[in-house]
Amino acid sequence: MVTGTYGGADHNSSGAPTSLSSAVRRVLWVIRLVCVVVAGALLLTGITVAVAPRIWGAANAHEQVPVQLPGFEPLAQRSYVYDRAGVEIAVFEKENIQRFTLAQVPADVVKAVLAVEDKDFYGHKGVNVRSLVRATLSNFSAGANRQGASTITQQVVKNEFLAGLPRDGRYKLLQVHYSLMLEKTMSKDQILERYLNTIFFGNNAYGLAAASETYFGEPVEQLTLAQGAFLAGLIRSPSGYDPIRKPERARARFAQVLNRLVDEKLIDDTEGARLLTEWPIPERVQVLPGRVTTPTYFTEALQDYLLNRSTILGADEQERRSALLRGGLKIYTTIDPNLQGMAETASAALPQNAQGFASAIVSLDASSGAVRVMVGGRGFKRNVSEVNMALVPRQTGSSIKLFILSAAIQAGVQPNDVIDGTAPCTLPNPGDPKQPFVITDKSASRPVSTLAVMTAASINCAYSRLAQIVGLHRVVDTTYRMAHSPYLFEGQTRKERGAAPIQPFASFATGANEMSPLDMASGGQTIANQGLHHDPYFVERVDRSDGSNLYTHSDPGVQVLDPGVALTTISVLKGVITSGTGRKYPLANGRPAAGKTGTQIDNTNSWFVGLTPELATAVWVGNPNGYVPMVNVPEFVAEGVGSVQGGTYPEKIWKIYTDAALASGPPQDWPPPPANTRAGARLYLPGSECLAALISGTLPDPNAAATTTTAPDPAAPSTLAPAPVERPVVQPVDSGTTIAPDVLDPNAPVPTVDPSKFVVYDCSNGIPGAIVTSQRNPVP
Repeated sequence: MVTGTYGGADHNSSGAPTSLSSAVRRVLWVIRLVCVVVAGALLLTGITVAVAPRIWGAANAHEQVPVQLPGFEPLAQRSYVYDRAGVEIAVFEKENIQRFTLAQVPADVVKAVLAVEDKDFYGHKGVNVRSLVRATLSNFSAGANRQGASTITQQVVKNEFLAGLPRDGRYKLLQVHYSLMLEKTMSKDQILERYLNTIFFGNNAYGLAAASETYFGEPVEQLTLAQGAFLAGLIRSPSGYDPIRKPERARARFAQVLNRLVDEKLIDDTEGARLLTEWPIPERVQVLPGRVTTPTYFTEALQDYLLNRSTILGADEQERRSALLRGGLKIYTTIDPNLQGMAETASAALPQNAQGFASAIVSLDASSGAVRVMVGGRGFKRNVSEVNMALVPRQTGSSIKLFILSAAIQAGVQPNDVIDGTAPCTLPNPGDPKQPFVITDKSASRPVSTLAVMTAASINCAYSRLAQIVGLHRVVDTTYRMAHSPYLFEGQTRKERGAAPIQPFASFATGANEMSPLDMASGGQTIANQGLHHDPYFVERVDRSDGSNLYTHSDPGVQVLDPGVALTTISVLKGVITSGTGRKYPLANGRPAAGKTGTQIDNTNSWFVGLTPELATAVWVGNPNGYVPMVNVPEFVAEGVGSVQGGTYPEKIWKIYTDAALASGPPQDWPPPPANTRAGARLYLPGSECLAALISGTLPDPNAAATTTTAPDPAAPSTLAPAPVERPVVQPVDSGTTIAPDVLDPNAPVPTVDPSKFVVYDCSNGIPGAIVTSQRNPVP
């Protein structure tokens, strides 16, 4: 063997190092050992520094207040709505949660839930250690979170205390820690009761009672073992096993649950097989017998009123929404189920038609303003027919004249005062002086006649003139005060109202402004209640979930019109039904009533506002989709109605409803109006109508045309030659000015003169048949 030296190290014949290499290895091992020891020392030092304060805190924990879990938040509860008779008519809720006690749940149902969700619930201390370890190992080996190990206690902790926290390692540790704490502060039954009250079962059902109603239409007390088992199977994945949308998956899950029940010896194999083949999977969402969940025009309006138009349930919207949808309130409303049914029957007097014309009705208790009836159209249907025409403003036609009449009588006008209603007529237009307001319809024309006659005949020229005589701004103010409600008040924006604010239009009397049936009924209530206005209201009282009272309605009212003024207005409006545009449909048995018809231009909206001492009712007929003329509608023509006016279907509907509503009681009437305090005066509009004083001769009787009932027979022989008539001599006088826009005093007098002493004539024309002197004097 040949040997040699390479680099100072000995090698064998193959060239490998010998004794020197072994020495190097020993040195390297020592160096590594030293490094490990040093690193370990440094690590231990770091851990000691980091953990020492915590160890010290733990050692002195007896000197600190122990950590405590907060209490459970109160359970959300649905609110119930009742009609005037105490019958449930609606449920308001965000989540369907119905509180119950564990004692209400059948024992077999509890056993089924525990068998599926946590069979060792009554044996562990909040955490099932064996299941936790098994799940952890399974998830670690799979590299994903495939197996859960949450006990019922842990699920309660997750839902009550950990919502919103990130699902990291700390989350799981907190869940375990809080579960152990919860088991020390609450009993097993308390934890289970909370769990069964809050766990989600799909289709907005939270808790076992809500699920029992949703899937089986039964109270929780009546659940069977099979039903309880089925519900227990939904807990893992309510949407994945939804029987309504995924029936096959729901049945497959039910089979798994039945196998679990067999394993736990709650049922045998035979019973499990029978249930799987015979037991029906729920196919639709159900409700408890007698429970109403279908919305109506009234219940939708009530919800909007409580959330957006009143402070009954709280000062801000969030507070109100929480109270209504989660507060478990009992809301007792004003709606009368008998009257509502009568109104819905009456609305059927309008024939079904291809063009979609419908009716809306609002009827208020005349003495209080309580909403007794609300018909918003053909019937509320979600996403199909949701618009409540009882609350939608539409142009009113002549029905608005009841506000002008009230304002005029409050200002001192009497029913026997006379006014010119001759058509066509040209009147000033305060909103646009360069464009006079012209009424050309000669079919509604009357010469100078009493206000009572003009009202019964609904003469537009007379009432358009009267509105300006009273003062358009004062008429607007009176309208706001008479019809005041959460839906109509001065200062309201277009967005708040859904229509423009009421304007002092020259065309006010012909219906240029828009009002809703609720607005019109509210104004009518003021008249029917002898001038005392009550805002229309929906709610009599609200009780909290514990039975204490939250709200009781109380409204002393506002005296908008003097009682005598309202009674005089009523006496005039009675003439509409007895001899005017509403004479076709008087109430049965001569029952006293007052009212006003209204027909908008082109018959696009037709109205009747009917009043009795008991009820103030407004009926609208039109097209919910827009201003569509109701002329030559085939279905209406078949009943002899070529054009729909206020005195046709609207008044007919009012009559059918009111006759039925009041049939059980004797006819009631208002007290008689106060007597007129003076002779009839001549109403005139300064600037449009001028005055002349009588110097000599005799003026023609201004009421002659209105009081003549029988025309002379032209074929009869004349026995006397006409007597010569002396031409009167008149002298122009200053007619004064119109009521200023800022005059809102309801009692400020209007321009009138004694018709026996003064001639009122069109300023643009002369005075036919009279001798006019040139001198002009102020009106005496």
